[in-house]
Amino acid sequence: MLEKKWRPSTFIKASAVMHVGAAAALVWPQTMLLGTAGLLANHVALAAAGLWPRSTMLGPNIRRLPGNRPEIVLTIDDGPDPDVTPQVLGVLAEYGVKATFFCIARKVRAHPILVKNMIDAGHHIENHSMRHRHNFSLLGPKGIKQELMLAQQVLRDATGRRPAFFRAPAGLRNPFLDPVLHELDLQLVSWTRRGFDTQTRDADKVVRRLLNNVTRGDILLLHDGNAARGICGRPVILDVVPKLIKATATNGEKLQFVRLADGMSA
Repeated sequence: MLEKKWRPSTFIKASAVMHVGAAAALVWPQTMLLGTAGLLANHVALAAAGLWPRSTMLGPNIRRLPGNRPEIVLTIDDGPDPDVTPQVLGVLAEYGVKATFFCIARKVRAHPILVKNMIDAGHHIENHSMRHRHNFSLLGPKGIKQELMLAQQVLRDATGRRPAFFRAPAGLRNPFLDPVLHELDLQLVSWTRRGFDTQTRDADKVVRRLLNNVTRGDILLLHDGNAARGICGRPVILDVVPKLIKATATNGEKLQFVRLADGMSA
């Protein structure tokens, strides 16, 4: 459970002070140039923070698990996909691995049987917005709240469990997101490392990116929706997952895959 009162980040507080200072230029015109320059610089910084998925400048952002247990998390975004997701479930079942799926709620609503199979297999489904809008980071408080509230309702009805975590579409966001997340009792999650598997068609390259200095507490990102496909048309994730699981179990320290919620309980 999150704190009852929302507390803006230090950067957001500083931005508010900057805006108050800029407003002072209306009273003291001699400060207008300095105030305008500061305001423009602040807006550039706000935009940059929103474009950096792993940034904590706009508010709390889970980038890895707490504690020091030999655990890592496999998160899979943008599904469920009626073609790819069942195959991913088969691979995960073969190796006894539980994953956390950040799902688009409208897709969840469209594929109830597939979602039931995901839940029955022991995986968790978390909030990845209602529609995965490309302009999500440009929405105001009302638009963001509507996207997340609708998704929460759809996902809870479909899974019987209220999502506790949210990942922004493409990881992009704006200063209005954090207070909405707080109100809905959701925690923002990004990742420690990603495979860029929506763009890269070579499974070995994706695996190398994910395994580069992989260590305890890492949160890894793959996609079952919008998955890149190899030369033969096979979704890259289907070749990445088994290689990833084998490597983390045998190379160096043995790392165990856990669901995000379980890893966060440390």
